[in-house]
Amino acid sequence: MRLLLAEDEKELSNALVAIFKHNNYSVDPVYDGLEALEYLETQNYDGVILDIMMPKMDGITVLKTIRQKGNMVPVIMLTAKSEIDDRVLGLDCGANDYLTKPFAAKELLARIRAMTRKNDTGDSILSCGNITLNRATYELSSPAGVFRLANKEYQMMELLLANPKHLISTERFMEKIWGFDSESEINVVWVYISYLRKKLTALKANVRIKATRNLGYSLEEYHD
Repeated sequence: MRLLLAEDEKELSNALVAIFKHNNYSVDPVYDGLEALEYLETQNYDGVILDIMMPKMDGITVLKTIRQKGNMVPVIMLTAKSEIDDRVLGLDCGANDYLTKPFAAKELLARIRAMTRKNDTGDSILSCGNITLNRATYELSSPAGVFRLANKEYQMMELLLANPKHLISTERFMEKIWGFDSESEINVVWVYISYLRKKLTALKANVRIKATRNLGYSLEEYHD
């Protein structure tokens, strides 16, 4: 799952990025409203954490702009303001939730889960063949065993299991998990596919990640 974090306090931003990555989120940090708007207009996110008081453009203006353009990505507003009028304004402009600084990281994570869950019609358990992926624990399992997947592995497996038999291009993996402006080379996708294939083999899975030349990858069930 990919998040955009728009927060101009660098120390807080760095801490939140570390927390998000530890909890298996991909995150793009930006530090002013104009940059946040540019990212939201050119890239796809599963959720946004948007500070209200930012340089160049405030968070309310960013929110109003994307909502007017039909972008309904879930948004949590962060602010040092606690007055009721500010909270009402944020919600009336299209925010999904509102959190006042200072806040506990656990509460922010819980609110992100709730916000993105409302936007996700899928289940907490994804399965194909004899394997299952638990979205709450990040565990990939079969009758033969279980692995707790790390950040990128989990996100790739989630994407494959949510779209069984559908081709997912290398570019789609890069966009969804690493981001367009990532410094990672595109062959990093193949590296992580290789990691996942080894885990599926160890789990004696009856599904495999099939590569279709120049098109992408798909999760296919097979029988010996």
